Amino acid sequence: MRVLIPREAGGLELDAIWNDDFHHSLHVLLTGEQNGYYQDFSGIGDLARSFRKGFVHEGRYSKYRQRHHGTSSQLISAHRFVVFSQNHDQVGNRGVGDRLAQLVSFEQLKLAAATVLFSPNVPLLFMGEEYGEPAPFSYFVSHGDPALIESVRAGRRTYLARFQWGGEMADPQDERTFLRSTLNWQLRAEGHHRLLWNFHQELLRLRRDLPALARLDKDALEVIEFEDAKVIFVRRWNASSHILTVLHFDEEPSQLELPVPAGSWQRKLDSADPRWGGRGTQAPDALVSRGEVQMTLSPWAVVLYAQMLPDET
Repeated sequence: MRVLIPREAGGLELDAIWNDDFHHSLHVLLTGEQNGYYQDFSGIGDLARSFRKGFVHEGRYSKYRQRHHGTSSQLISAHRFVVFSQNHDQVGNRGVGDRLAQLVSFEQLKLAAATVLFSPNVPLLFMGEEYGEPAPFSYFVSHGDPALIESVRAGRRTYLARFQWGGEMADPQDERTFLRSTLNWQLRAEGHHRLLWNFHQELLRLRRDLPALARLDKDALEVIEFEDAKVIFVRRWNASSHILTVLHFDEEPSQLELPVPAGSWQRKLDSADPRWGGRGTQAPDALVSRGEVQMTLSPWAVVLYAQMLPDET
């Protein structure tokens, strides 16, 4: 919090802060990992809380730190949080630098992208994630002092021991570690990489064109979690736009009743659509709600609806 506080109050007065809690909550839901600092996160509730407030830890006990951690972020504006499913720290600090594309399925990659880009915060995309870059991004250095090199290696081993990840640590001083981390931009024109690239473009277009998605506002937001179905239901609005996002974090289809405001709603996106490499959508093209609708959700899917204006119905 200190980094956002004005200088006259003893802070650093930065414009925004990375929200690691958002990342950790999302990562645990996608991968099931709960080692290291991931042990402090579990279930749908944490990610839903991050959507609503920002930080998950607002004074609650951290098993990883073995103390209570954090302060309230309720009053921090959404535009001051930067959210992500990957960044150079979270990937580079893994033992072998494995990206999310090496840990989860194609459907989960699409769900991760939509969770970030449909949030009310500032999104960050890590280089190559928009097409599912398979190359690792490992921690690497190029030092000349042998003592410093050994110190870095020892520090890395100590740090990684807290996570118990499989695989041998990539040597940070080895030039091959750097070369293995090079991006292959040509992949974005091939196979499922191209589908993921196009999917990201569509997410960005929707974020730009739907005013309720473009507005970075935690106040014009309702978030409801369904723990058993592993679903987060997000409603966002402004004066000219009203949208619903359903995020489904399970490998099995789910059917549930959703509190959809009365009116007509048009489906704008379903990640299970064959257009995006999915196995076929189970969500209807349109909804007519009197306050509640029943919906079937595909595994690891995101569905977005926008309310139709009276002259569109």
